[in-house]
This record gives sequence, C-alpha cells and structure tokens, in this order.
Amino acid sequence: MAQNYSDIEFGWFIPVRGDGKYVGVEPERKPTMEYLIEVAKAAEDAGFRFALIPTGRACVDSWIIGTIVASHTKSLRPLIAMRPGLIAPVIAARMGASLDVASGGRAMFNIVTGHSAQDLKETGDPLYDAHDERYERTDEFLQIVRGLWEKSKGPGYSEFSIGKQQSQDEDKLDFSGKYYDLEGAISYPAVVQHPHPPIYFGGSSAIGKRVAVEHADVYLMWAEPVEWIKEQIDEVEGYRAELKQQKGIDRPLRYGLRVHVLVRETEEEAWDAAWEIISKIDQTTIEKADKKFSTFEAVGQKRQNQLRAASREKDYKVGPNLWSGLSLVRDGGSLLLVGTPEQLTERFLEYIDVGISTFILSGYPHLEEATITGRLLLPLLQEKIAERVNVSLNGRV
Repeated sequence: MAQNYSDIEFGWFIPVRGDGKYVGVEPERKPTMEYLIEVAKAAEDAGFRFALIPTGRACVDSWIIGTIVASHTKSLRPLIAMRPGLIAPVIAARMGASLDVASGGRAMFNIVTGHSAQDLKETGDPLYDAHDERYERTDEFLQIVRGLWEKSKGPGYSEFSIGKQQSQDEDKLDFSGKYYDLEGAISYPAVVQHPHPPIYFGGSSAIGKRVAVEHADVYLMWAEPVEWIKEQIDEVEGYRAELKQQKGIDRPLRYGLRVHVLVRETEEEAWDAAWEIISKIDQTTIEKADKKFSTFEAVGQKRQNQLRAASREKDYKVGPNLWSGLSLVRDGGSLLLVGTPEQLTERFLEYIDVGISTFILSGYPHLEEATITGRLLLPLLQEKIAERVNVSLNGRV
C-alpha cells in the first residue's frame, strides 16, 4: 500500500497508573493532576501532536484526565479510552461531543473492547468471558456513536423554545440490534470535527480486525517485529477488500503502532538505561506476572507472550534495537526500541515503509523521556520523513 508521508504523526502517553524510572515496583510518582499536567505539557513542548490516555482497573479515569489535559494544553490532543459495554452509546456520544466542543475540536477516542476477564468481571460486564460477543457489541456501539455524531446538527435544545421543534427528525437515530434498542436518540452538542472525532481501534483477533475496518480511522497494533506488523496489515487489508466486495464500503484506514522508546546519544548508554528499568524486579514478581499473563485471552497479549518466550535466551532482544524486557512484568504492548537517534530513525522508517503512519510512544519516566525523545529523536525523524515527502511530491510532478 502507498504511504502518504505527510500524514505521519507522533503521540505520547499519559501515565495514569503512576510513573517512575522502574517497572515491576511501586511507582515513584503518583498520578496526581499536577504531575499528569506536567507530562502533558512536556509532550506538547517536545512536539508530540496527541497523547494516549489508557484505561484499566489500576488507572485514573481516562475521561477525567483527558479533559484536564485538554484544558491545560493548547494543541495537544487527548486520545481517550472509550469502553463499549461499560458506558451507554448515547451517553458516550454526548460526552465525546461535549469534549470535542470544549477542547476546540481536539478530542480523539480509542475504542477498548476488552481487557482481562477479571477486570471486565469487576465492572459488571456480562460478556466478561465472551470474546467474540464483546466485539459484536462494539460493532453496534460504534454504529450508534458514529451515527449520532454524523446526524447531530447542534440545534438549541431548550425548554424555552416556543413554537419551534426542539429537534429535527433527521437528527434522530433509531436502532434495533442484539445489544441496543433505541428510538429517537439524539446527541448534543454537534461535534466540531466532521464527520466525527477520530476513532482509534485495537484488536488482534479476526473479529476485532473486521470491526476495525467497518468503523475505525486508525487501526492500532502493539509493537512487534516489522515482518509481523506487515502480516497484520496485509490481513486487515484483506478484510477491507471483503467489506468493499460484500457491502460496497471502501473506507480509508490508517495504521498505528504503540511502542516504548529509549533513545540516547550512544548505544551503550541506551542499553544501560534499558536494563536499569527492570533492575529492581525480583524473581517472585516475574513468576507472578508470567502466570497472570498466561491467563489473558486477548490475542495481542498472547503474541507479546510469544515474543518474550522466544527472546529469553537472547537477552530479550527480539530484533535490531527491539527489546522485550519490559514484558517480564508489564502487560499489553511492552516492546521497547533501544538505541541512538540514527538507529531508531532507521527502525521507525522500516515501520513506515510497511504502512504505519501513527506512532504512540512512551518511556520511563514519561516526563523526562518525553523531553529527551523530543530533543534527540523527533527532529531527525521529521527530517527524514520530510525528505521522503519531497521525493514523493517530485515523483508526481
């Protein structure tokens, strides 16, 4: 697939579970409002365009932190976790539209269909152990949310309107499905971004990828070796072709990568810093984490487990500058790119060449690493990307 180099974007991460230099131990810094604002401002100053705000049982609420981040930055866009099944779709649409208006059109949403079965069970989700059904529900959820965003024209709903219909029929949405049944649903206010705020979506299973091609603007993957990522993109492109053939829908879809980074002026400094991150983990913690991760049903987590196991005898080196040491105790996307600005620029360009255009980066601790990454890596990366933009433009002249 042809890459549009002008669309390449870089985001950072807001550590809503706490932060510090080490993983596998109690965070040195609590996720206070003051600290998270400081991280967000550092990311904005470093040149990142947006920031992912995750969700989970140990996270401070993403909606609240996203609103705070938007109110204390000028251009940084909050990418907020939206969880189908744990929030009603009409309420989600209204909340999302409200944030889009309040932030001046900066709202973005990351659809999180599942987590661990324990996390889902704790929240009262009746589908905690029904993987495919959760994605079916997500499909209905997004039909409603997108439909409401696209329909709402933003009329002035008011009990004081006299002789004026408070909402037009074309603003209303009727929906009848397996999980949701709505009649005359409306969303207010109207979103600033059209047709709606960007929707990011992750899910490594086949059904997750099929839902993504129907609804997402960006399909997110956890970092893996480049050839694995290319295989995933090819698979999703196959589902896009099926959707076009079966329903006549040909939606554009971009591809994103969630990856940790550790960049230093020398390779030795970078690897010393990488091993320092896991230096306080004891063997008992590693064994507990390994047992816990083995129970996760998420396909993406299973792939991360596979990479960790395969690289154990190689000092957790998965490939050039790609390290799985964090995954000893960190669930989810845990691969770390380690090296000099020149080395990591090469690695990023390899991902770009197979179709990645959105990168969500992070590092420990997130405050300092946002600044370091912005100083050492982003300028070189942007220079190389600009060169490719010029080559692409010249090739079309």
